[in-house]
Amino acid sequence: MMPGWLVFGSALVYLLLLFAIAAYGDRSARQRRMRNAGRPIIYSLSLAIYCTSWTYFGGVGLAASRGLEFTAIYIGPILMFTLGMPILRRIVTLAKAEKLTSIADFMAARYGKSPMVAALVALIAVIGSVPYIALQLKAVSSSVAVLVDVEQLNRVTETFFLSDISFFVTLVLAAFAAIFGTRHTDATEHQDGLILAIAMESLVKLLAFTLVGLSVIFVMYDGPWDLFSAVTAHPEVMAALTYETPPLRWVMVILLSAFAIILLPRQFHVAVVENRTAGELRLAGWLLPLYLVAINIFVLPVAVAGVLQFGSGGASDLFVLALPMTNDMPIVALLTFIGGFSAATAMVIVASVAVAIMVSNDIIVPIVLRRRSRRGHGGDFSNQILIIRRTAIMGVLLLGFAYYRAADINAGLASIGLLSFAAIAQLAPAFFGGLFWRQANARGAIAGLSCGIAIWAYVLMVPSLGGPDNSHVAAAVLDFIIPGTQTFTGPDSDPLFNAVVLSMLVNCLAYVIGSLSRRPKSIERIQAAMFIPDSRRLTTSGRSWKTKVTVADLKQTISRYLGHERTERSFHSHERAIGRWINDDDPADMGLLRFAEQLLGSAIGSASARLVLSLLFERADDIPGDTARLLDEASEALQYNRDLLQTALGQMNQGITVFDSSNRLTVWNKRFRSLMELPEHVGQVGFPLETIISMLVERGDIEAGEAQDVIDRFLVMDTAFSLTIGPERRIIEIRSNPMPDSGIVTTYADITERVVADVALKQANETLEQRVSQRTAELMRVNRELEKAQLSAEEANIGKTRFLAAAGHDILQPLNAARLYSSTLVERLGNSPDQKLVQNIDSSLESVEAILGAVLDISRLDTGAMKPRLASFPLNDLLQRVVTDFAPVARERNLKFTVMPTSVYVRSDPNLLRRLVQNLVSNAIKYTREGRVLVGVRRRGDKVIIQVIDTGIGIPSTKFRTVFREFARLEEGARTASGLGLGLSIVDRIARVLNHSVDIASQAGKGTEFRVELPLETNIKRIQGQAKRGSGPEIGAHLKGLRVLCIDNEPKILEGMTLLLSGWGCSVLAAGSLADSLKLAKTEEAPDVIFADYHLDDGTGLDAIIALRRRWKQDVPALLVTADRTPEVRARADAERVAIQNKPIKPAALRAYLNQIAATRRAAAE
Repeated sequence: MMPGWLVFGSALVYLLLLFAIAAYGDRSARQRRMRNAGRPIIYSLSLAIYCTSWTYFGGVGLAASRGLEFTAIYIGPILMFTLGMPILRRIVTLAKAEKLTSIADFMAARYGKSPMVAALVALIAVIGSVPYIALQLKAVSSSVAVLVDVEQLNRVTETFFLSDISFFVTLVLAAFAAIFGTRHTDATEHQDGLILAIAMESLVKLLAFTLVGLSVIFVMYDGPWDLFSAVTAHPEVMAALTYETPPLRWVMVILLSAFAIILLPRQFHVAVVENRTAGELRLAGWLLPLYLVAINIFVLPVAVAGVLQFGSGGASDLFVLALPMTNDMPIVALLTFIGGFSAATAMVIVASVAVAIMVSNDIIVPIVLRRRSRRGHGGDFSNQILIIRRTAIMGVLLLGFAYYRAADINAGLASIGLLSFAAIAQLAPAFFGGLFWRQANARGAIAGLSCGIAIWAYVLMVPSLGGPDNSHVAAAVLDFIIPGTQTFTGPDSDPLFNAVVLSMLVNCLAYVIGSLSRRPKSIERIQAAMFIPDSRRLTTSGRSWKTKVTVADLKQTISRYLGHERTERSFHSHERAIGRWINDDDPADMGLLRFAEQLLGSAIGSASARLVLSLLFERADDIPGDTARLLDEASEALQYNRDLLQTALGQMNQGITVFDSSNRLTVWNKRFRSLMELPEHVGQVGFPLETIISMLVERGDIEAGEAQDVIDRFLVMDTAFSLTIGPERRIIEIRSNPMPDSGIVTTYADITERVVADVALKQANETLEQRVSQRTAELMRVNRELEKAQLSAEEANIGKTRFLAAAGHDILQPLNAARLYSSTLVERLGNSPDQKLVQNIDSSLESVEAILGAVLDISRLDTGAMKPRLASFPLNDLLQRVVTDFAPVARERNLKFTVMPTSVYVRSDPNLLRRLVQNLVSNAIKYTREGRVLVGVRRRGDKVIIQVIDTGIGIPSTKFRTVFREFARLEEGARTASGLGLGLSIVDRIARVLNHSVDIASQAGKGTEFRVELPLETNIKRIQGQAKRGSGPEIGAHLKGLRVLCIDNEPKILEGMTLLLSGWGCSVLAAGSLADSLKLAKTEEAPDVIFADYHLDDGTGLDAIIALRRRWKQDVPALLVTADRTPEVRARADAERVAIQNKPIKPAALRAYLNQIAATRRAAAE
């Protein structure tokens, strides 16, 4: 337990902080610091007042027993603020246009400004709010009881002579609401301080609930998975999580919550009355649903943790506090208490203010007005209105406290909340029906509201106060109305569902029958036309009704409720709006009556305002019946004219304004504000032209010294001028024309494109010749730079090729020696068991040779120096070599490597194509952790498609182009295998040189398929015949006795060559340099053939061959062996009639050459 002083002190400090924030908000509003910046966010957060202690405590309690049922309470509001946003905009627009101050005022205005409808709605709001306020008091007192020892709590209450700590909370909250919620008699004025405090409370409760949720998951448990493991092993928790809420209850709770987000007095006050701009509502359309999701993320984790620790039989509503207290987290517990306290106080304060406005305007004020009228009392009534509202706040909160003490306090918070929701839902038929059904009238609304709330009170309210359980009555009635179903009387029937269905059904029937029982009155038709626009509406007769009520009478009456100063200020604003002065002795006309009614309605509600004016006319006129007709004519005519004018202006592409003789705004359209980029608050009747110009000066669109000049230009008739507006520097053409009586009408047109086009055309004509010369000189300069860049690039490519050739020689020397040794072993082992192993070594060395050769060739491909050697060959031979190269690697990685045999012949460069396929197979094996790699061939017309398919890590579709770049490696691939990222770059280059297309299909995590498309060789018989003729006796020709001179500066290569040739039966002479070969020439006869490496220590192989031929004086056949693949070396060798083979030497090619030499020698001998 915590010390009582700490808990109470924290709550008191928090309340004082709210006082300070509210005071700051009011002060900032007066200084215009909160008019724009941050206001939409504050408005959106204030809507989260929907999340009360029911959300904070009751949601966890409901989740602990009924799983996900608690989410239905938030699905309704989310749907209303997303799908229902058009309805919300319409409600807000209507409330602003009619200056409505509460939901009772709204519904009374729809039904002919009926005082009875207003009073009945106010009464239902009070009745429905009382259980909700009691819910908050219960939550506060229960949370205090969890934190503070009972003895300390008793000492505190005795010290302050209180029977319950919740009573003290009630008094403090009443004082707060009275101070910051009743500062003005005009209820349409925004309560900026109060709304700022509520927004801050929304943040506090969100942060506090998030804190306790994180503490449960990461302090009590080792993360979500640990909590999940504990849940799956606990049958009681699983039973709660798998609880199946009946579908009908889901629908009921969603509908009730959707109604509540608008119809609850506090929600209507915050969402409608406190709304300023359409932008605030747009932001709330996504921010409020996001908030509702965020505050409920941790409800289930906290609920299941509470059931795991305390079981489901405990006070599950208080799991939020009990968990940190029990697990030695006092700071978290205290902050959680502040969050719950914040959730409760926010609801109580705003609900009491909203309900108090309705009680004063729609119940108490009408009664007082009638009494004062009968007694003939006058005097100022504005102070009395404030006193009535403050008294009503105290009364509503005390009723909530009384219900808290008298009702069944053991009921869950969710049950009490749904009780209030069901009461407020009785407003829904008349509220939403009035927005869509033109024939609905006050009689139907009164009948529906009365019947619905009566059934709710009998079936739900009375039992909650300890009365008899009347749920069986609702079940019996519904079973009678809808027989043959067990929904209402079965063992699983829901008393709350029965009560809601019966009350709403009777409500709707009474609403419809009552509305159809008589035709709407004139005022009801007029108000219906305002709430339900109809383009077919006709204008009124426009007759000029005469009355004895003067302007002075109107001022005197209104000043009693708003005060003399505000009344005079409002009438002066109206005079500026209509463009003429009003004499106090003049009779009141229709426009002035409409203005007076709206002005009075902002203070005491629309129904009471109409009552006040009716009483005024009854005293002044001889014929009271004319009063209603005069007001009705005024309302209908003004409303029609206003709607018609606004519709016409809204359809125009130009901006339009009308300024009166005092240069004050009277008429405008939205296009005016958008063209001039002016804020929404500029759209007010009476807004001065000077202020608009000052705003443009502050923004930098007009120079400070030119403000008066611009105003003067506005007043010059039939003469256009232009202004440059906004950061985009749009050019707006402005033209003024005089009005018939006084004032000006001004049009605004965006001529930016026209001006830009004119300027561009003029500049083009003036500078055409100059630009042609400049462009010509620029083009010549660019061409010279391109020539230089091309020469530099060619030199760089040549240098790169030379470097690779030189480096390739050193790299290929040891590889050439290894290849010679392996070929010798193959020859010597014959049919030995080790022959297969040596053959694999030889094949692998050959693959390395091909790889290094391809890298050198790529450098030539980039320079365009290498041309492919196209040939027709069986594709299966190439694929079988791929099997030999990669089958051992696949076995080592436990992969299934399959190459499907094929009989097709293709036309390509076999060496380059083999390199391309090797790269694809190598990549497939490298990046496949498990599964298989498949190589197959498909025929498609005159094309052959080689497919390399794997089950590896795959490639995202966004990276298909990236993988073909040099050194490009994907993050997942880098983690899987090492490499340089050159494989697919080489594939791409080879494919382009061979004119083959390469396609890729892949899905991340599921594998990759590469497809190579190449031409099909159709003349197979010719190729097979050539193959048979080519495999004649040359290949098996006898080389015994053939004398070969080998010249190489690498001893190992010389030794390997000697072993290989000796194995074929040749007689080998070896020399390590040009000088050594010349020494041999002195003692030896000319050999049959000379093998010479190109790079020797004392010259080149060509130099050695030429020198030896001169010494022996005969043209000895010679083969130049080199790693230099440049065209210059090949050209020089061809000139000296010397054959050439590139390193590493291919034994088969070498033997084929020797067979040709041997055959030639035998032919010459014969």
